[in-house]
Parts: sequence; C-alpha cells; structure tokens
Amino acid sequence: MAHPYPPHHDDVPYVGKYHYSLMFCTDDRRPVFVDPKPVELVLAQFMRTANEQRYVLTAYCFMPDHVHLIVSGLSDDSDLKTFIARAKQYSGFHFKREYEFGLWQRYGFEHFIRDEMELALTIRYVIANPGRAGLVSHPSEYPYLGSSRYSIKELLEICEYDRVVD
Repeated sequence: MAHPYPPHHDDVPYVGKYHYSLMFCTDDRRPVFVDPKPVELVLAQFMRTANEQRYVLTAYCFMPDHVHLIVSGLSDDSDLKTFIARAKQYSGFHFKREYEFGLWQRYGFEHFIRDEMELALTIRYVIANPGRAGLVSHPSEYPYLGSSRYSIKELLEICEYDRVVD
C-alpha cells in the first residue's frame, strides 16, 4: 500500500547547516494574518522553535492566508523535519487556544536552497510577495515581514531589491 504522506526527497539534506524555503498555508486558506495579534502569536512560536532546534529565521513574510519562511540551520544537528513539525504544532496549538479554530493545512512546501545566489533570489521572492499581491508598493511598507538575523534594510541589500538595472 502506498504511503499516504508526500515523500521527502532522498537527495535533500534535512539535517545540518543548510538554508530552506518553507511555505505553510492556513486551513481553507482563511485570511488570519491580517492583524498584528495572530502574526505576533505565530511568530513567537516560530522563534521558540528556531531557538530549540538551532535555526534562525533568515526571512519571513506573513501573507493573509499563508506564511513564507527562510530558515537556516545553525548546527550540524539542526533537523528541518523536526523544525517543521514543532513550528506547526506549537503555533497551531497556541493559535487554536486563542482563536478556537485550526490554523494550518496538513502539508506545506519545502525547498532546499543550494547556494548563496539561490538564497538571495529566494529572499527577494519572499519579501516581494506583498507587492506582487498588491498589498504595498515596497516591501519596507509591509508590517508582517522580517528576519531574526537581519534588518529589513539588510534583507533588501542581500537580494539587491532596489538595484536599478540599466
């Protein structure tokens, strides 16, 4: 009988000092991240998980019905599978206790970031998300994006967001 869960990729290192792009959608794509309180509650649990699992939130962006995370392992034993499970478990538990309904869809999206160029491009994609959705004209205007490692200005510099191309 086939395994009911989406398979993990054999060629992806899930443990170690690597960068990953993650996306979690809210249950039924419910727009819960439109006010500061639920964003702060969930972000606090992501930060808790990052500290416990030896990760840093290189970049994050809470869109109304989903969240983008770029996480970076800080230790040779930083385990992405455990990070994902705990981040969704902790945030889902505290969210349901506060708002009395479930937060996350069952599965999410994960992508292994192979090098520094791909990291910069992925940061650019994540922080440009609110502009593409028509929520703001510039990422610096959006209140629900950031990093536990960099300032918004530094994120913009890393991905050369404001660079004028001739």
